Amino acid sequence: MDVRADLTTQASPEVLFDVVADLGTYPRWLDIVGRATPTDANPGDAGPAWLVDLQGQLGPLRRSKRLRMVRTECRPADLVRFERHDVDGRDHSDWVLTATVAVADGGSRLEVHLHYGGSLWVPLLDRLLADEIRSSGRRLAELVAS
Repeated sequence: MDVRADLTTQASPEVLFDVVADLGTYPRWLDIVGRATPTDANPGDAGPAWLVDLQGQLGPLRRSKRLRMVRTECRPADLVRFERHDVDGRDHSDWVLTATVAVADGGSRLEVHLHYGGSLWVPLLDRLLADEIRSSGRRLAELVAS
């Protein structure tokens, strides 16, 4: 599954980047992220790590998943990438979140790409996830404006 979304805001690229580069802010503007807490780095981690609880519900069907995400690339005010790096010795499906920030008319533009390489979500939940990511733009814009 690949989901792409974008947002244009009056916030500066630096302010917008500071928010999207910290997974700890995501529960404030992205409903599918129930919690994102910093966790200890492990040898080989490219950057800081978070434990992220994802959640989704469609009628009576509710799914949740905990991921250990590591910031693997960070170019301030430009690009940030997070990748799943669980340390339990098992093979896990890929989760990769890439966000790019660029200057736009009087503010900035954010482009997000989420890749999920597994089968946790049934097709209807794929759509729910995509809709939630796309609709979170208003909450993110409000957060960076404050």
